[in-house]
Amino acid sequence: MHITFTIRSGQCPPIYVDQQSIPQGTSVKYLGMHLDSKLTWREHIINKRKQLDHNTRKSLWLLGRTSPLSLENKLLIYKTILKPVWTYGIELWGCASKTNVSIIQRYQSKLLRIITNAPWYVTNQTLHSDLRIRYVQSVRDEYTRKHRSTLAHHPNPVVKPLLLYTHQTRRLKRRWTFDALN
Repeated sequence: MHITFTIRSGQCPPIYVDQQSIPQGTSVKYLGMHLDSKLTWREHIINKRKQLDHNTRKSLWLLGRTSPLSLENKLLIYKTILKPVWTYGIELWGCASKTNVSIIQRYQSKLLRIITNAPWYVTNQTLHSDLRIRYVQSVRDEYTRKHRSTLAHHPNPVVKPLLLYTHQTRRLKRRWTFDALN
């Protein structure tokens, strides 16, 4: 199977190897990242949300309202087991649209509400500030900043032009991961 990354609509011409047509797919999983043909990251985020829901259901007896664990231990479980699931590759998928990123943000806020057994009138902002848990957007900005500084000191000369790419030289009106830093 092959995939063509493009924002154009329509089908790519068929590809043949030894007179055998290779089927075209709309998405592919590579190193745990779900890449769709238009690089919207929606499929990746939806798959991560499903994985988070599955992991949360398995550990709800530890994180839920009736759990005897302290709040600190519940937060430790969140930070060590659940948070790495959604932060994996955030340097890449962080440029997704706000509606796609908000899928992960809603999960995080919902889980914090479950962990603390907070009533409906407690705001998400209060939960995040009291628990010192950063929003998904600020986590994305931190990881992107670290990634950019790593690229700046990378010995491979092919990486350097990625840091110099500006808005004026772009053909497409798409967000890049480094746009969050500006």
